[in-house]
Amino acid sequence: MILMAIDHVRVYSGLPSGGLDPGIFFTRWITHFCAPAFVFFAGTAAFFHGKKLNDAKAFARFLVTRGLMLIILELTLIRFGWTFNLNFSEFILAGVIWMLGWCMVLMALLVHFRPAVIGIIGLAIIFLQQLFSFIPRALPASLKSSIGGFLEFIYSSGLQPLPGISILYVIVPWIGVMAAGYGFGTILQMESERRKKLCLQIGLSATLLFVVVGTMIILSKPTPENAPPFIFRLLNQQKYPASQLYLMMTLGPTIAFIPLAEKARGWIGKTLNIFGRVPFFYYLLHIPLIHITALVVNFVRVGAMHQEWYASAPFISIAEESRWSLALLYLVFAIDIIILYAACRWYVKYKFSHPENKWVKYI
Repeated sequence: MILMAIDHVRVYSGLPSGGLDPGIFFTRWITHFCAPAFVFFAGTAAFFHGKKLNDAKAFARFLVTRGLMLIILELTLIRFGWTFNLNFSEFILAGVIWMLGWCMVLMALLVHFRPAVIGIIGLAIIFLQQLFSFIPRALPASLKSSIGGFLEFIYSSGLQPLPGISILYVIVPWIGVMAAGYGFGTILQMESERRKKLCLQIGLSATLLFVVVGTMIILSKPTPENAPPFIFRLLNQQKYPASQLYLMMTLGPTIAFIPLAEKARGWIGKTLNIFGRVPFFYYLLHIPLIHITALVVNFVRVGAMHQEWYASAPFISIAEESRWSLALLYLVFAIDIIILYAACRWYVKYKFSHPENKWVKYI
């Protein structure tokens, strides 16, 4: 959650998402761990919530209502936070919350299976994801033209998406990641030593497989003139849609890190715990906060807020002379995190001292 804020500050700073500058490259790269971890552990959290309810129908109903709520919020409140305008004809974002919502809705269809089966289905979707690109090709031309835009929400197949919609996260392979996380819940309920051993085995094996396969692919191709350094090419894996190597690169270390995360104590552990107890509140708040601080920074630097830079989407090219320095990006990030911590700390106290307010369980 904290790393995610770095990337969203970067979006408003105008700095590119990659390139040969090591500082910018690794600022972007470290945030690649966010979306896979969110989706994977959303599946794991669903596993434990299902065990708590012990009622498949009630659990499926919860996933559908929760998922639809996320979709609606992505199209309304979250979109407004990104753009500060209500002109839906210009821009609609199918972002990470949209994707999480639809994955939850689809998970409602799977929860009647055993967790191990759901986990296997998830892994199959991840590793066979490219098969979904053949579905549109098998359709007749008339049907392809009528539903091709809709199919682009499922998996990117090179068809024309629906106009006015920016699709960042397609459903495949992310539904596979959530299903795999659901199956992973069976490991996290094991006794401590067994759980630790399996987390390390799975995480380190996935990371090693990424390094070996990624290196073989790079070495098997001729090196173009002026190519980036090897480490840049290895780490610059495809996120949209998330490739198998991208997911192994990010989920492998994340899973291996779990035994260490369980031992977090002191002020670091307490701080992270505050954010982790109210994750969706954090998400809903951090986007408009970053947007507002970007406007303030612009005003201080150039005497104008330049809201027009962010009116249709935050993913636009800002003139190079108007971009922030990397140091300024991290300063704004640190200030925003301090503000978010104070807000989340207040909300934790409110949420858990007012259980009679049913809405708080959703935020």
